[in-house]
Amino acid sequence: MNPIERGIRAVDAFQQARRPWAFTFGVIKKFGDDSAGSLAALVAYYGFVSLFPLLLVLITILGLVVTPGTEKAVVHSALAQFPIVGNQLTGPNGIHALKAGSVLGLTIGLLGLVWGSQGITQAAQKAMATVWNVPGVIRPGFVPRLGRSAEFVAVLLLNVIITTVLAGFATLGGQAWYLRVLAGIITLLVDVGVYILAFRVLTPKSVRTRDLVPGAAVAGLAWAILQYFGTLLVGHQLRHANQIYGYFGSILGLLAFLYLAAQISLYAAELNVVRARRLYPRSIVQPPLTDADLRALTYIAKAEERRPEQQVDVGYPGIINGTTSQAEPDTTAPNQERPAQSRPEREGRA
Repeated sequence: MNPIERGIRAVDAFQQARRPWAFTFGVIKKFGDDSAGSLAALVAYYGFVSLFPLLLVLITILGLVVTPGTEKAVVHSALAQFPIVGNQLTGPNGIHALKAGSVLGLTIGLLGLVWGSQGITQAAQKAMATVWNVPGVIRPGFVPRLGRSAEFVAVLLLNVIITTVLAGFATLGGQAWYLRVLAGIITLLVDVGVYILAFRVLTPKSVRTRDLVPGAAVAGLAWAILQYFGTLLVGHQLRHANQIYGYFGSILGLLAFLYLAAQISLYAAELNVVRARRLYPRSIVQPPLTDADLRALTYIAKAEERRPEQQVDVGYPGIINGTTSQAEPDTTAPNQERPAQSRPEREGRA
């Protein structure tokens, strides 16, 4: 064994023996196993192309059903979620309500925009199914995915409404520091609640809701921090940029903002999976494989089942439970008991 490998194995033994480090590395390892960085890029891309249709739908509907003052408050609250470009989208050259000469034309236009905005919801569902290693054979079909997409959009709309109410509360509170602190705490709790709802909509139903809470709490806190630093970036950098630089900076900034938000969300989802299935400690170098390595590899392999006629059996010849037993890793859902037969059953339908 050369000195470099000896050093790496020493680090590996250190992290495996200490639960906080083992858990953290388990999340990072699972993120890499699922190629979650590519999934985050996909979510960010569809988030970028879906953002403007969704905003156009929101502004158009508000223009039809509420007063101009209420419309302005809701739009500003919605765009406050995107500190990189929020101010620019509300300016004179920003997004304006969709107009049409007839109700039919307006309806068709709105339906087209809603359909075009489905990219983010579909990409998010695919990402969560991959994170939880749901076998392809039991993933929801086209129609159920559309239903989940509608639920996810409803969660986003609920977030906009609550944000608008909180913004009005902060305005009424003036500059009193304790009211600002209270508004910040409530906003953080709302962010956590929205993440819980979003994870619930996007995650397989076999997963218990309580298993989604830890990741949602981490994601809500990280989202608040990301928004804070995004606001600082706008205030100290783009404000002093010239028109051309500011334009490209805004586009790149929005893409970077969405990508970071997607990564935060997927890391939080991976945290839930690692905690619920105890996929730690993981090994940095192999052999040997830990029990958690065997379970994680089994989940990944069984996720490739595409047809009811197909059955993927996973074995590890020569490996005895990492060290002591030939037992196959448990691949049941977190809220299900392990069946008596030798081959674990599939997780409940997504």
